[in-house]
Amino acid sequence: MSRPVGGIVFGRLGDVIGRKQVLVATLVLIGVATFLIGLLPAYDTIGVAAPIILVLLRFAQGVGVGGEWGGAVLLSSEFGDPRRRGFWASAAQVGPPAGNLLSNGVLALLTLVLTGEQFLDWGWRVAFLLSAVLIGFGLWIRLKLEDTPVFKAIAESGERPSAPVREVFATERRALAAAVLSRIGPDVVYALFTVFVLTYSTTRLGFSRSEVLGAILIASALQLFTIPLAGALSDRVNRRLLYTVAAAGSVVWVFVFFPMIGSGSFGLLVLGVAVGLALHSFMYGPQAAFVTEQFSPRLRYTGSSLAYTIAGVAGGAVAPLAFAALDSGFGSWVPVAGYLGVACLLTLTGLWLGRDPDHTEDEAYVEVRPAAAPAR
Repeated sequence: MSRPVGGIVFGRLGDVIGRKQVLVATLVLIGVATFLIGLLPAYDTIGVAAPIILVLLRFAQGVGVGGEWGGAVLLSSEFGDPRRRGFWASAAQVGPPAGNLLSNGVLALLTLVLTGEQFLDWGWRVAFLLSAVLIGFGLWIRLKLEDTPVFKAIAESGERPSAPVREVFATERRALAAAVLSRIGPDVVYALFTVFVLTYSTTRLGFSRSEVLGAILIASALQLFTIPLAGALSDRVNRRLLYTVAAAGSVVWVFVFFPMIGSGSFGLLVLGVAVGLALHSFMYGPQAAFVTEQFSPRLRYTGSSLAYTIAGVAGGAVAPLAFAALDSGFGSWVPVAGYLGVACLLTLTGLWLGRDPDHTEDEAYVEVRPAAAPAR
C-alpha cells in the first residue's frame, strides 16, 4: 500500500511545485532506501529491529516508486512534440524489462563468482550497494534538466492547482476511471508471463528453473525494442485501437499458451512467453501516453500517479496471489486464463471510457509563455 501513498503525496507536488523537483526527491528517496538495505545489520546483530527496519525501508522505496512513474513519463513526453507522445512516453516503460535483465544479470554474475555460503552471508548486499552508481548517474542527469515547458507555462499563467488530488476526484472522475482500468490488464498479463509462468512451468510441467528464467529473459530483451515500437506506432494509428487489439489478443493467446507449453518443449516455452510479452508491449508501450492524455495538463501528474498506483494494487500486486490460489484450488490453468480474461475486459472498459489525445491542450499552455514574459 506504499505506492498509493507516494502517488498521492508526490503526484500532488508534481502539479504544484514541478515535475523536475519531485523526480529528484523520489530518486533520492528510492536510492537512499535501497542503499541502506544493503547496509542493514542482520537479525543476529540487532534482533527484531532488523526486519522492522527492512519493512520501513521497503515502504520508503514503494512511496518513492509511487511518485516516480508519473513524473518520468511527463518529463520524457512534455519536452517533445505532443503528436509523438506515444514514442517519447514509452521511454519510461522500458524500465521493467531493462530492470529485469539487469537484476538477473547481476545475480547470475554473483552466483558465478561466489559460493552459496558467501552469497547468503554478504554477497546479496552487493546488488543493493551497486544501486548507488545508478542513482548517482540518474541524479546527475535530473539535476541538469529544466522543468518541462508545459509546467513552466502553467506556472507562469498562474493556473497551478492548489488542491490537485481533490480536484481530480471532483472534476476528472471519468478520466481517472479510464486510466485505472486501462492499466489492470497489462499488469496482470505481465504478472502471468514473468511470475506465474515460473512456478507453473517448474512445478506442473517439469521445466528447470534456469530454462524458464532463460525464456523470460529472452522475451524481456525483445521488449526493449517492442515497447518503443508500440509507442511509436500508437502515434501513427489510433492509440486506443492499438491498445484494444493487444488486450483482446492477450486473452486469445493465454488460451493458446498453456496447451502449447504443456508439450514440454523449451522452444515453445520461449515462443509462448515472447508472444505474451510482445502483446503486453503493445499495451504497455502506448499506456503512458494514453494515461497522461486522459487528464488536463494542470492535473496531469496527480491524475497519472493516482491511476498508476491504484491500478498497481488492483492489478499487478494481487495477480500473482490470485494465480497461485486458482491454480492450487482448481488444479487447472483454465481459471487462471479466465482471471486474465476478466482483467483484460476491465482494460477494454477503460479504453472505451477514455478519450483520444487533444494535442491543442499542450500547445495552448505553451503559447502562454511569450505573452506572460513582458508583464513580469
